[in-house]
Amino acid sequence: MAWYLYLAVIAAGFAAGFINTLAGSGSLITLPLLIFMGLPANVANGTNRVGVLLQNVVGVGSFHRQKVLDWRGGLILSAPAVVGSIIGAQIAVNLDETMMRRTIGVLMIVMLVTILVEPKRWLEGRPEAMHQRPGWVQLLIFFAIGVYGGFIQAGVGIFLLAGLVLGAGYDLVWANAVKVLIVLCFTLSALVVFQANSQVQWAIGLILAVGNMLGAWVAARMAVERGAPFVRWLLIVVVIASAAQLLGLFDLVARLF
Repeated sequence: MAWYLYLAVIAAGFAAGFINTLAGSGSLITLPLLIFMGLPANVANGTNRVGVLLQNVVGVGSFHRQKVLDWRGGLILSAPAVVGSIIGAQIAVNLDETMMRRTIGVLMIVMLVTILVEPKRWLEGRPEAMHQRPGWVQLLIFFAIGVYGGFIQAGVGIFLLAGLVLGAGYDLVWANAVKVLIVLCFTLSALVVFQANSQVQWAIGLILAVGNMLGAWVAARMAVERGAPFVRWLLIVVVIASAAQLLGLFDLVARLF
């Protein structure tokens, strides 16, 4: 691999780690790069999980040190997500994700409306709900998110934030910390499935992880220092860009010009 590709992979990993930790959809940066470098789509999907896994190790550690991580709630919600991720990763081994990407793009637009219409709920959360044991509906929601996360990483953080804020009552800073813990748990299980199917290129994945970890460390500190309003505005930008990418709007503009 040429030297400049090493730099490109690390830079992409940094951007993805930063965006993933504060919002989600950072894999929309790294997956196309890995495919451009010649990896088959399913191998790129598996290899991308190496950086995501190590990025979230750093993120969890940083949020824990800053005392904004709800371990109990995060581990409870991780359980159904892990089960779902194993199923989703097994599906991803052989399935084309084009239709899934279009569907998720539409759902992100719906989520964008929710973020804009109900800003107070995203900024303040519902403290009384944070300490309640999750019900069956919440567990099913996080199972479904786990299936998607196992299938294709891109965008899963945004759906987790929606579930944690609108369902579990966290504000955006605490939701980000719990989200990172959940993604860490189910990425490990999904990575095992991809490795079992020989769809992980470890050398490139570890280089990518260097950037992912640096981005996660910077983002975790910014989330706590700048608070929920900053995270909300970044989330809005990321959701708009992700929806446009998933729906193919960027490709359409490129063809027009």
